[in-house]
Amino acid sequence: MSSNTQIPDYDLPDTVEVSTPAQLRAIADPLRTTILDLVLERAATVAELATAVDRPKSTVAHHVNVLLKAGMLRVVRTRRVRAIDERFYGRTGRTIHVGVVRRPGGTTTPVCINGLSVAAAESVPAHEADALYTTVRHARIPRESAAQFWRRVEALIQEFTELPRSGDTVYGFVAGLYPTDHPVLPDPDHASAEDSD
Repeated sequence: MSSNTQIPDYDLPDTVEVSTPAQLRAIADPLRTTILDLVLERAATVAELATAVDRPKSTVAHHVNVLLKAGMLRVVRTRRVRAIDERFYGRTGRTIHVGVVRRPGGTTTPVCINGLSVAAAESVPAHEADALYTTVRHARIPRESAAQFWRRVEALIQEFTELPRSGDTVYGFVAGLYPTDHPVLPDPDHASAEDSD
C-alpha cells in the first residue's frame, strides 16, 4: 500500500461522543469493538468483516446493525454486485469519546471503559513470547497539565491509526492516564528540615 493512502479510505470526523445507554451497550461487546477497529483501517462490507472475525455473516450483520442504530457506524459507499447494492461501512468518528451517559429522567452517570484491562488480556501472548514493549511512569502534576499531556497522546494515537498498512503483524497500542495513590517524595524543603533533626 502506498504511504500516501488515506487511512481510513473515507472521510471521518475526529470524534463521536457516546452519551446514551444504548450507545454504551453497543460498544461494550468485544465483537462490536473489533468491528469498529477493523473499519478504522478502511470501509468494509459485512462479508469482509465476517471473514476477518471468522463468524457467520448473519451474526456480523446483526452486530453491524446494532452499531448503525447506535450511531457508531454508517454506510460510506455502495457498490452494485449482481443487481444488489453492497454496502461498505465506516465509523462515525476516529475517536469514540465516552463521557457522561444520560439516563431516562435526566440523571447522568460518568462512564469509563477500561482499555487498559482489554490490552492487558490481549497482550499476554506477546509478554510470554518476550515481544511486548511496555512501560509505566508516574508524575505528580496538576490536573491541567495532565489534560494537556493527554491531548498530545491523542495526537500520537491518531498518527498510529493513520500509519500505512503493511507487514504481517498487527500491533496493539494502548495509552492511559489516571490518578493513582503511588507514593511521592516529600517536597525538598520539608525533607531537608527532617534530615537536620
